[in-house]
Amino acid sequence: MTFRIDHVVTSGKFELDGGSWDVDNNIWIVGDEHEVVIIDAAHSAEPIVDAVAGRAVRAIVATHGHNDHITVAPELSERLDAPVLLHPGDDMLWRETHPDAAHGDIEDQQRIPVAGTELVLINTPGHSPGSCCLYLPEAGVLFSGDTLFSGGPGATGRSFSSFPTIISSIRERIFTLDPGTEVRTGHGDSTSVGEEAPHLEEWIARGS
Repeated sequence: MTFRIDHVVTSGKFELDGGSWDVDNNIWIVGDEHEVVIIDAAHSAEPIVDAVAGRAVRAIVATHGHNDHITVAPELSERLDAPVLLHPGDDMLWRETHPDAAHGDIEDQQRIPVAGTELVLINTPGHSPGSCCLYLPEAGVLFSGDTLFSGGPGATGRSFSSFPTIISSIRERIFTLDPGTEVRTGHGDSTSVGEEAPHLEEWIARGS
């Protein structure tokens, strides 16, 4: 395989339910020397455009609709001539940030071709109804958005979220993958299915 995964970190504000938090976001750019898919469009367009480095962008995929993951999605779409794709379960969140911009829809098990391989979309609701992960089977890599982090599930104490639902998503849709699967997260450090799976019952006991 000739594809590569580029990593960009941008910083800004996550805003929901009247609150505002400073966050650093991971943006993942998956492809080869000719074409890429961008996973999340957080905060600042320029570092993402720089990392794309003139390659064709097949899609800008949002793992979910929280503002910090879609901040510059319409701008990138225009500058890079690429569609923005979001699960329709997060339409209401998208409209909070971009009321006048459209996006394309994605669905569970949809395959997004890039660089001779495919990213497989896995709907993992809980952090938000439309939260998704993207799985790259050939590389054994999962891009988990805010569904799974190093140390536990994504936050569920805000609007449109559910702790029982995110636990079910992690148990049934992520921890069924090979333990060696690397997990590239929406914030913070990467981890693996094998590192996180033994702690599921601890998370359940801890609660949201």
